[in-house]
Amino acid sequence: MASLLIVDDLIPIHEMLGAVLHPTGHQTAFATDGEKALATYKAGQFDLVLADIDMKPMDGITLLKKLKAYDQTAVLIIMTAYASTESAIQALQYGAFDYLQKPFKVDELLQALQRGLIYRQGLLARAAVVEASPGVIAADFESRLVGESQKNKRLVAQLKKLAGARTPILITGEMGCGHEIAAELLHAAGPAAASPLISIDCQLSSMASLRSGLLGENGLGGTWVQQAKGGTLFLQHLQALPAEAQAELVSVIRNNAHNFHLLCATEVDLEKLAEDGRFNEELFYRIAALLVQLPALRERVEDIPALIKDAANQTTNPQFDARQVEFSEEALQVLANYGWPGNLTEFRQVIASLLTTTETRLIGAAQLPLRIHELKHWPTLAAHLAVHEKQYIARLLNASGGDKVRAAEILGIDVSRLG
Repeated sequence: MASLLIVDDLIPIHEMLGAVLHPTGHQTAFATDGEKALATYKAGQFDLVLADIDMKPMDGITLLKKLKAYDQTAVLIIMTAYASTESAIQALQYGAFDYLQKPFKVDELLQALQRGLIYRQGLLARAAVVEASPGVIAADFESRLVGESQKNKRLVAQLKKLAGARTPILITGEMGCGHEIAAELLHAAGPAAASPLISIDCQLSSMASLRSGLLGENGLGGTWVQQAKGGTLFLQHLQALPAEAQAELVSVIRNNAHNFHLLCATEVDLEKLAEDGRFNEELFYRIAALLVQLPALRERVEDIPALIKDAANQTTNPQFDARQVEFSEEALQVLANYGWPGNLTEFRQVIASLLTTTETRLIGAAQLPLRIHELKHWPTLAAHLAVHEKQYIARLLNASGGDKVRAAEILGIDVSRLG
């Protein structure tokens, strides 16, 4: 049975919870404030902490922060008496596993405790794996995240560090920066590598497919969630998830937190959307426990020669070995000056085309596409659409059921651009 620490400044709450939990066989200890709870936790061994949020001198959120600083595997469930969930959402932001709003039912309490204990077991197991294997498939990181710039090195180091985590991770960065590669590496280097990686594009999925595949009935999750059991669930373009689905996804995550590792990706500032009421705030804090920021290509242009070399290793030229092709200094400078609105995706397309079609072993600036010469400023999303407008607009209109207002909102452009 598990060892639980109950923290509340009201003794009657201790007595009530003790009476409820005693028949379950769980061992319980009690504290009347955050300071005493922290000391008790450090002196003993506890599987889970159930704490009230409104206590003095140390409240539940402060206790949460200090517990997480002391023990990253600590699992804390917050109790709140407020009618609003604002305080509970704030607790989720700082790493609380879940929250219960008083007065809660006994079965709600027991279910939350069970989910928390299973989650704790997963954290401990994965912490042991990371400690035993700190250099998990390091070579794959370097081969797929090419570059010696400081930004790329920091990204590689961060992904290696997070590879053993079971906590939800939000991958952010501009379009084309490699969200899917980051997710694949996090999965492949983690303890669930032998299990499935289920990838879902929220931007291209209809509400009907989201309903059957992701949400299911009664917050239990659909077929995709079941397929991801024991593995990784990766939600791409999360900002495109309809508001109705966002609210239901919260329940799916609460009911299945221990069943899969959740990875999400977005190209927009979800936190600002949440603050503005345009994205479910509780969902944001549940999926953004850990953040990975992918750098734009324009922020690491010193990696361009290495990226060209990597592209050459994967490209075939009918006349000669593509690995023998070189770029002039002038051409390299033009490539560095260009803003790359499509980032790595656009870069690889351009370089692969040049390496495949060139009839000379030296590519000069004049052989580069005209737009590479003209666009020297940092591009806006509208500039990127000027290059790939038809493709993206067609895909988004199809995904949104022809709703131009919704498609324009996702893209961050005026609806008049959609005709």
